[in-house]
Amino acid sequence: MEAMKINKLEIENIKRVKAVRIEPTANGLTVIGGNNNQGKTSVLDSIAWALGGERYRPSEAQFRESAVPPYLHIVMNNGLVVERKGKNSSLKITDSTGRKGGQQILNEFVEQLAIDLPKFMEASSQEKAKTLLKIIGIGDRLEQLDKKEKELASQRTAVGRIADQKEKYAKEMVYYPEAPNELVSPTELILQQQEILARNGENQKKRERESQRRQQAVSLAKEVESIRERLLKKEKELEEANALLNAAIKEASELHDEPTAELEQSILNIEETNRKVRANLDKDKAEEDARAYREQYDGLTVEINQARKDRDGLLQSVELPLPGLSVADGELIYGGQKWDNMSGSDRLKVATAIVRKLNPKCGFVLLDKLEQMDVNTLNEFGKWLEREGLQAIATRVSTGDECSIIIEDGYVAGREQQAPENKNAKWKAGEF
Repeated sequence: MEAMKINKLEIENIKRVKAVRIEPTANGLTVIGGNNNQGKTSVLDSIAWALGGERYRPSEAQFRESAVPPYLHIVMNNGLVVERKGKNSSLKITDSTGRKGGQQILNEFVEQLAIDLPKFMEASSQEKAKTLLKIIGIGDRLEQLDKKEKELASQRTAVGRIADQKEKYAKEMVYYPEAPNELVSPTELILQQQEILARNGENQKKRERESQRRQQAVSLAKEVESIRERLLKKEKELEEANALLNAAIKEASELHDEPTAELEQSILNIEETNRKVRANLDKDKAEEDARAYREQYDGLTVEINQARKDRDGLLQSVELPLPGLSVADGELIYGGQKWDNMSGSDRLKVATAIVRKLNPKCGFVLLDKLEQMDVNTLNEFGKWLEREGLQAIATRVSTGDECSIIIEDGYVAGREQQAPENKNAKWKAGEF
């Protein structure tokens, strides 16, 4: 089915319009020019009211200086005729195919944004992007992917901060390479010391026995000298004592005391040693934590990249309204530029293409205040509309050659003022 467009329109006594008749170009740009307060915007408001319904009815629809009620007559390219006339401006639709109905017939091909494009143009970048994603059917899925990416990015940021803190903390900590790998137990060292002291005590006892034997031998020798009568007995005792003495001397000469100075020093230094061991263990744990968080950070980076890849793949899998149009970070992107960096022409291209995608049956769009464009940009936009087979009816504060018609004081300048086709109105040229 061919997209619906406006073949011709007649407007009388609406807002600032007295009597205007226009036959817009089928493909391309029809520019309604003129100075301020001459009725240009009133033409667009009239079309919106005629096709969009009562929601677009102006609060003061009737031309103030006329007693004649408003009259609207629009002929579409398929022969459909839309009229609003009479005291109540009732809607009348004549369909060449014989269909009957009211506003519902118009609603089939009239896209709301086509007659209220400022609503789209003034929306935020995020709202524009949501509109596009909704009409291509991937809004919910892309929103989930964007939400996942943001959650992962937030999580990765938090993990990255912790990893940085752990790494910084580990670098600032002191490490003692000479310290043992495990904490030293004071109980174990004390037990070792007690064992050595016990062995040394036994040695001391043996030395004391040697001394006792020596004293006994001396005493017995004196007795031999002083008491001859006991000589034989004492000589035998002396012989036995000498034997014992020799054994004790031999045993004592072979004894060797173990030093305890090193253990005593270790006991004195145990707290310092353990402090170093604990410091080394803390540093090792900090480095291990930093590595773990860094690995977690890298893993989240992989997930984020995959989420972005899935989102890009989803966008590439659907047909977008305009080549070069996409969505990134919840905003429209066209030609690599976000909305606020797009030219006026590109903005209109994007908006018009989205309107067409919303309802392919609607082949026209209404545009107000195109004076923001220079003539070259205006011509460029018009050529794009022609290539796309779209019809745009626009207003511009200008009386230059770029304008298709000029509105002056509610009329089309340079045309003979003809009586309206509203047969019920008693109309005379120049009288309302």
